[in-house]
Amino acid sequence: MNRRKKIKQLLTAHAKKASAKLAPKSKPKYISKADRLKLDAEAGQDSTLSPES
Repeated sequence: MNRRKKIKQLLTAHAKKASAKLAPKSKPKYISKADRLKLDAEAGQDSTLSPES
């Protein structure tokens, strides 16, 4: 009985890990503060250049 329980426990753990890998990630990718500032600066430059052309 104990061996059967242990094997079943291992199989369910492996199945749980596999399904977690396939599940979509709920958290967005982390962007550092410096990268966010760079993106904002680039977006600001693009918006200022667009109306002039």
